[in-house]
Amino acid sequence: MQRSFLEYLTITLKGMAMGAADVVPGVSGGTIAFISGIYEELISTISGIKPGLITTWKNEGFGKMWKEMNGNFLIALLTGILISLFTLMRLANYLLETHPVLIWSFFFGLVLSSIWFVAKQIPKWNYKVIISLLIGAAIAFYLVSLPPLSPNSSYLFLFFAGAIAVCAMILPGISGAFILVLLGAYKSVTEAVHDFNAAVLGVVALGAIFGLLTFSRVLKWLFVHYSSITLAALTGFIAGSLNKIWPWKEVLEKAIFGEKEVVIREASVLPWNFEGNPQTIWAVLLMLAGFLLIIILESVATQKPVSANAAD
Repeated sequence: MQRSFLEYLTITLKGMAMGAADVVPGVSGGTIAFISGIYEELISTISGIKPGLITTWKNEGFGKMWKEMNGNFLIALLTGILISLFTLMRLANYLLETHPVLIWSFFFGLVLSSIWFVAKQIPKWNYKVIISLLIGAAIAFYLVSLPPLSPNSSYLFLFFAGAIAVCAMILPGISGAFILVLLGAYKSVTEAVHDFNAAVLGVVALGAIFGLLTFSRVLKWLFVHYSSITLAALTGFIAGSLNKIWPWKEVLEKAIFGEKEVVIREASVLPWNFEGNPQTIWAVLLMLAGFLLIIILESVATQKPVSANAAD
């Protein structure tokens, strides 16, 4: 489809939002893609990348292949994601270390609102849809409750960590960064980004490409054949992840992995049971701001909808 420069700039900004979300262990870039109206186009575009494109290039030229793979959309989106990954990672880590309650409150409101947004896309509710939602929520809740593994920096491990994490990145509700934490690869990847370690980044990127091209085909098939059930499962994934990003936590157990102290077990507590300075009023206001932001974005997006099947 034909888009203006301003529309591609908007896609780049959405990519920046996705990248910013993906560097935070607990928030999914897939959720941002969903609430910004580009999720199904993203899945359709990624799943359309196949060896047959080379044949199209040979027989009909690069321009035809580029259009068939929705190349302009991909470039605009990836530009935004990469900008965030290389500029916002330090800021995100700094804010999470210095103002964790306030930052997690904003993200909690953001994700809570996105549950309503995704759920309302389901045209008809029945017992299959409800069961799918409950299963999705249970799986997500279990995943975010798992303790992290010991750090591992072998190339084979990082390849598969990239493949698994990228699947989570395109699933609303499950954070790719959090999966890296669970697998014990988050420190290796963030240090590689900070130090521009091409070898480590290359291995993780290859794993991510492998996982992305494989998992996107599964998701597209599910959307085509079981749209409502898939949407319900995604809603459940988002709901089940809320426990991970609840702002007020009591640390139950810590461990030292290398030079980094990692929380092994923690429990969600109510604000008035939170030790220290909870900044409750500001936290609630930021939670409300995150909730309202999704509603505002959705109202803006519905004024000029973009076809989800543009890449088909």
